[in-house]
Amino acid sequence: MKKIAIAMLFAGSTLLMADGAASYAKCAGCHGQNGEKPALGKSAVITGQDAAKTVEQLAGYKAGTLNQHGMGGVMKGQVAAMDDAAMKEIADYIAAMK
Repeated sequence: MKKIAIAMLFAGSTLLMADGAASYAKCAGCHGQNGEKPALGKSAVITGQDAAKTVEQLAGYKAGTLNQHGMGGVMKGQVAAMDDAAMKEIADYIAAMK
């Protein structure tokens, strides 16, 4: 029974990472496949960034209250359709990047 529970937890985390990867795909054009690029030459590199910080930033961009590096308008458009769950998935995916 213990092995089944561990397998289910592993499968669940793998699915969340897959969802995060799919959600991150539209970010990769500016931030790079592994978050290794400063977006449009302006932002910080996001590889491995703390998930809570990423969620906070995405929420700020969505609300229009954050304009880091002059990217507020661009990022607001990118996150406009994201709900809290999508932001969390992307944030967890970014945090796990190396």
